[in-house]
Amino acid sequence: MTGTMELGIGIGWRPEIADAVEALPGVDWVEVVAENICAGHLPDSLARLRARGTKVIPHGVSLGLGGADRPDPGRLAELAGKATALGAPLVTEHIAFVRAGGALTATPALEAGHLLPVPRTWDALDVLCENVRIAQDALPVPLALENIAALISWPGEELTEGQFLSELVERTGVRLLIDVANLHTNHVNRGEDPVKALAELPAEAIAYVHVAGGVERDGVWHDTHAHPVPRPVLDILHELRTRVAPPGVLLERDDDFPPADELDSELTAIRETLARAADGQKAEAAGPKRETTPGPGPAQGTDAARERLGVAQAALLSALVAGTPTPEGFDAGRLRVQSRALAAKRADVVAKVAPELPEILGGGYRPAFLAYARSRPMRGGYRRDALDFAERLLVAGEPADAAARRRLTRWWQERAGARPPGRATRIVRAARAALVRG
Repeated sequence: MTGTMELGIGIGWRPEIADAVEALPGVDWVEVVAENICAGHLPDSLARLRARGTKVIPHGVSLGLGGADRPDPGRLAELAGKATALGAPLVTEHIAFVRAGGALTATPALEAGHLLPVPRTWDALDVLCENVRIAQDALPVPLALENIAALISWPGEELTEGQFLSELVERTGVRLLIDVANLHTNHVNRGEDPVKALAELPAEAIAYVHVAGGVERDGVWHDTHAHPVPRPVLDILHELRTRVAPPGVLLERDDDFPPADELDSELTAIRETLARAADGQKAEAAGPKRETTPGPGPAQGTDAARERLGVAQAALLSALVAGTPTPEGFDAGRLRVQSRALAAKRADVVAKVAPELPEILGGGYRPAFLAYARSRPMRGGYRRDALDFAERLLVAGEPADAAARRRLTRWWQERAGARPPGRATRIVRAARAALVRG
């Protein structure tokens, strides 16, 4: 593994805080969600940051490298193009799956609209490693992968998170993006020990670290990226720094953006945490011993593993987004929590990409969307989801207010490029929906 570039202290660049990010003192680099930019038309703020020497790293969320299918060449090419356009020293993605079903399992293709956990099994590891190698070959710069937060656990897991990541690095040479907020989330939600996970990690593979906030509701920690960073997350950052000096640490914030001075205060807290940990660094940190678990070794072929993983992931995702029964071994209560969280996220993102919908529907937008999402999985991204939701309302003769219905009809027409469904079409679609429900 080649040496990792020193990055320093960074912050997630978002359009809503672009001006603040440019003005914040002591920001060495920024990270941008790859799917939110176009390689040929970078936002002016990012162009200015690049011009003054600030490194910009694209952070992908849609590759689904932990899924059963091999990575989509088109998505890889897009990510590679963005890395080149930004002059990025590396690109990052997640150890997660985001879609399931389709040709591999002969079931409907489903989109999660969210990062879902990969089972920590040897099958899943074999598939992930092959997918990572495919991605590495397609990208012009090194790849680093992030550990994700999860509300649910897979039954029958064979490795801990630290062991899984260590084996992944050993087989592929991939770098790691360690999110300490996600370690805290998994501690609260799944009872996993963050200190044990850090002890098992290959520290030399860390490219950088994420720090973010969240909130606890009814005993479940929600990794919102919309709240201040809590002390337990900073404590895990402190623990990590006693073991290794991470090349970079980045503050993430994705919603409910605070004033610039509050962002600056959070960055200061991160710097102070790192400094305190460095002052009291453990004597054994230079070469921590990692626990290892002997496994079957690299697979000779992953086709059978892909099929097994594909069936399992399709069953889980169908339960989460299409209301099918809970797969054996899963906690049904936790799946309901995750399902509601996925629907709520869909509602929030659709409201952002199509702000006219909550404006037209008013207070009825959210309950109407959540009712729609209970039995209507995503089928093509959030903009397609917005159109499908609007069409669903129109087919049902909603909203009841005639003026609002006319506005929704015009909105749908302008974007769908067709007439709203007529009475006969509505009857056919309603019959089909009844058959599906039956």
